[in-house]
Amino acid sequence: QVQLAESGGGLVQAGDSLRLSCTASGRAFSRTSAMGWIRQAPGKERALVAGISWRGTYYADSVKGRFTISRDNANNTAYLQMNNLKPEDTAVYYCAAGPGPVNWGKGYTSWGQGTQVTVSS
Repeated sequence: QVQLAESGGGLVQAGDSLRLSCTASGRAFSRTSAMGWIRQAPGKERALVAGISWRGTYYADSVKGRFTISRDNANNTAYLQMNNLKPEDTAVYYCAAGPGPVNWGKGYTSWGQGTQVTVSS
């Protein structure tokens, strides 16, 4: 079992930045686990935004160049730095962890509660 605790969401204006944090715990989590962020916008399906593991990183085309995922293995924490936010980034962002690979949504088997990100125009 893996527990994931997210923080850092909020309401911002277009062009602003936010940083999301996610700390993992539990016996099933290891430093080889993939960690990622999956978002769900109103009326849309969940979509993998970014992922990271020891093998590398993944970004959805819609966020490349604006979002950066990083990881602090000593503290089992992953971060998503989101710059130049756009209204279409508005969604609930879920931290997720699993065996991977980082670019496959089904590779993430544990989920956090989600944090709301709202970007106004």
